[in-house]
Amino acid sequence: MKIFDLGPSPTEKKEENIMDKNYYVTTPIYYPSGKFHIGTAYVTTLADMLKRLKKMQGYDCLMLTGVDEHGQKIEDKAKDENMSPQEYVDVQADAAKKLWKTMKIDYDIFMRTTDEYHCKAVQEIFERFLKQGDIYKGEYEGWYCKPCESYFTETQLVDGKCPDCGREVTKMKEEAYFFNMKKYADRLLEYYNTHPDFIKPEYRKTEMINNFIKPGLEDLCVTRTSFDWGIKVKSDPKHVIYVWLDALTNYITALGYLSDDDSKFKKYWPADVHLVGKDIARFHLIYWPIFLMALDLPLPKTIFVHNWFVMKDGKMSKSKGNVIYPDQLIERYGLDATKYFLIRELPTSQDGLFSPEEFVERYNFDLCNDLSNLLNRTISMVNKYFDGKVPEYKGLQNEVDEDLEKASKDAITNFENEINNFEFANSLKAIWSYISRTNKYIDETSPWVLAKDEESKEKLKSCIYHLVANLREIAILIRPLMEDTSDNMLRQLGMSNNVTWDSLKEYKDIKNTKVIEKGEPIFMRLNAEEEVEAIKDMMKK
Repeated sequence: MKIFDLGPSPTEKKEENIMDKNYYVTTPIYYPSGKFHIGTAYVTTLADMLKRLKKMQGYDCLMLTGVDEHGQKIEDKAKDENMSPQEYVDVQADAAKKLWKTMKIDYDIFMRTTDEYHCKAVQEIFERFLKQGDIYKGEYEGWYCKPCESYFTETQLVDGKCPDCGREVTKMKEEAYFFNMKKYADRLLEYYNTHPDFIKPEYRKTEMINNFIKPGLEDLCVTRTSFDWGIKVKSDPKHVIYVWLDALTNYITALGYLSDDDSKFKKYWPADVHLVGKDIARFHLIYWPIFLMALDLPLPKTIFVHNWFVMKDGKMSKSKGNVIYPDQLIERYGLDATKYFLIRELPTSQDGLFSPEEFVERYNFDLCNDLSNLLNRTISMVNKYFDGKVPEYKGLQNEVDEDLEKASKDAITNFENEINNFEFANSLKAIWSYISRTNKYIDETSPWVLAKDEESKEKLKSCIYHLVANLREIAILIRPLMEDTSDNMLRQLGMSNNVTWDSLKEYKDIKNTKVIEKGEPIFMRLNAEEEVEAIKDMMKK
């Protein structure tokens, strides 16, 4: 069964007993180091899109995001800013919430690992692991990457540097507690093999097996004594719990696990999908499931690992002057255009390329030429030929109409299939193929020619009805990602925005509809040369 199977509504599910009616989607909790770039905005936008999609289908949804606030690098950052660690993370948490408000992210829980309930639960989890013999005390000596909060063996380093971020590593030696990962290695591998939907895309599983499990899974250092900012081990308070044991457990502590009220945990766990970036894949695909196994808890249904946005000259970097922030794009081009680009340009199979030229091209061609012009032309023709009143559906008039209705069904099916296969960029591609097919329909039917011949009146009515019906479907299909644009389209079409996924079944049921008197462009064409330079200036700043 696919996690995103869009089949029956919850009312139908009760009879068929196919799916759980609850839906829990999470982003990682982010390290608070200043403004979030488009990579962070991507995964949060994706989570928000999935939540909105499932809500349209009638599911009871919960979305979690937040900030990861403990660790040595936070302590050091706070010192650099002449602040206490708590003061520093408070400022960063407020900045994150402000961005998500700007992006209209509909999260339900904003997780902070400094919250008292989380700290208490993490302490209890640690003590449970200790009592079970999963954790033992030893001495750590090895290589440590401060930015990644990660330990590595000599063989895991790449050219003597961190294999994840490429930065310098430091030789560390200190007393520490270790989690016995070897104890669960075979069980984890068996789970991989018997749960094909657990890791998406598939090649990420192969990476974990070949790079970490087959060579021999190393026990994980789970405490530090060389800094103070973190959750203290209850039975040995000179030790601070390692940030990844602390951070990963947020997915269950946020639901009330080990608290006085665990009703959300009972309702929503296991998560339907964790969305994570490839830089933290190892922690989520190896350490997190092992922690859950040790707690005797079910594992998430799917963990989806996304790629990165990169620039023509490689990774985004402030030192290179090539970082782009979502609020910059939103301020100049609008929220929906920014979100559309983020999801459309990041494929599952490889990194996505951000370039000013590509952004402007997507805006002008996909949003302005294809979508906005289609809406504008259709409203103009409804007003010109039928005084703004949408004709009623009276059956197919020709093979072109029949082909268009087939395209309608195909578009919905293709969208669902791409979502089910975790091909999110392709899901938008399926919608835009439908938009292109609808534009082509205008050329095929030539309504301006039909209008000249009284005998072609019924064909003209059919043509205009099909255009309006298609636009309504397009507005529903894009709604989980581009709600403002969807609202605008439905308003101009004279329709209610109170739509659900089941509304897609109402293709032939549009009645007594009157469009607005004059169409309003939802996207205006950009001067490509000027806007490319404007985006380059944003990156320099």
